[in-house]
Amino acid sequence: MTGLRALARNRDFTTLWVGETVNELGTRMSTFVLPLVGLAISRSAVTASLAEAAYLLGTVLTLLPGGVLVDRFDRRRLMIAASATGGLCYGSLAVAASAGVLTIPHLVAVGLVAGAAVGVFGPAQISAIRSVVPTALLPAALSQNEARQHVAGLLGGPLGGLLLAVARGLPFAVNATTAAVSCWTLSRIRTDLSATAGRGSPWLADLREGVRFVLARPFFRHLALWAALVNLVLNALLFVVVLRMARAGSHPSEIGLASAAAGVGGILGALLAPWLVARVATGRLTVLIAWSVVVPVAPLVWWAHPVVAGAALFVVLLLNPAGNAGIAAYRIAVTPARLQGRVSSASSFLSSSVMPLAPVLGGVLLEAFGGRAATAVLLAATAGTALLATLSRPIREVPGPHAWPRAVQP
Repeated sequence: MTGLRALARNRDFTTLWVGETVNELGTRMSTFVLPLVGLAISRSAVTASLAEAAYLLGTVLTLLPGGVLVDRFDRRRLMIAASATGGLCYGSLAVAASAGVLTIPHLVAVGLVAGAAVGVFGPAQISAIRSVVPTALLPAALSQNEARQHVAGLLGGPLGGLLLAVARGLPFAVNATTAAVSCWTLSRIRTDLSATAGRGSPWLADLREGVRFVLARPFFRHLALWAALVNLVLNALLFVVVLRMARAGSHPSEIGLASAAAGVGGILGALLAPWLVARVATGRLTVLIAWSVVVPVAPLVWWAHPVVAGAALFVVLLLNPAGNAGIAAYRIAVTPARLQGRVSSASSFLSSSVMPLAPVLGGVLLEAFGGRAATAVLLAATAGTALLATLSRPIREVPGPHAWPRAVQP
């Protein structure tokens, strides 16, 4: 709790946290309603998956070049530009919806561009945290970052569902406003967020340096493989469950309540995260989390109901923030300052490179085999990813923060 109190007194971290919580809320509303709007327009699960797939693809495509940008240019300006781009994209959806001319290609185009903006914003934001927070407070800061995402997850789904019930373009209009709030709060940060790396070396060489840093370390290499697989199958499974609920006649606001339950679990998990990260070895915590995303979702094979989905997601998200915070804090602590953006983007790229396939995979399995069979197949695949993490010695043996390298590299 001491770390949380110290963070509360850190003006720049608080400003960054509040602004991005508001922005994340808007983004969660939009990404929640994208497949529902796509399904309403097309009546096809596969077509409904295209906008979300485009969003994920845009993010993946810009992660690596985004990391190079972050290590070369002012991070504040990059974050403001990314937030403004997202706001304009979602604003265009609101206008099209109000005019009655919203189409699947428009949804896909916005998903692609907005996702690309996130691919730049993510590494810039992580690097900014490294600039405004001392090393000793990194686990607490990353836990708060997890809490930010889950606060948005708690409110984003229900609000998105309620706003969608009022008007198809309303969630997107609200997101355009939250993006403007993000731009304003970012402009209020006082810490110098300029890049620490020079611009003399070739772009491709800079990009390769970040990827090599990750691949040269067994923990990060094994973690990237596990994370890529679990991101693919778990997100495909959740996509199937959402569309099963929609097909069964659940109201968008009811589906949003399942997302809210996940948010509650995530917030509680974020509060527990600093305590868990300090007391459980990071590797063992990662293995525990790998299995915690398997067992709670098993009932969804038989009951794709908002209450069952909400309960499952609540349990899944209890431990997830601690694992994410511990891994991210460890990565930041052992990464040289000049490589923060590239290593963050390389790690994210390797772990999320197949995520654009997740909604398409879920949609294809749902159409081909039906809801229960598709859910069962993806659940079995999720269990396989947990076994992979369990058998990985480089993952299991990473110690807790007390045993991390004492000297953080400059």
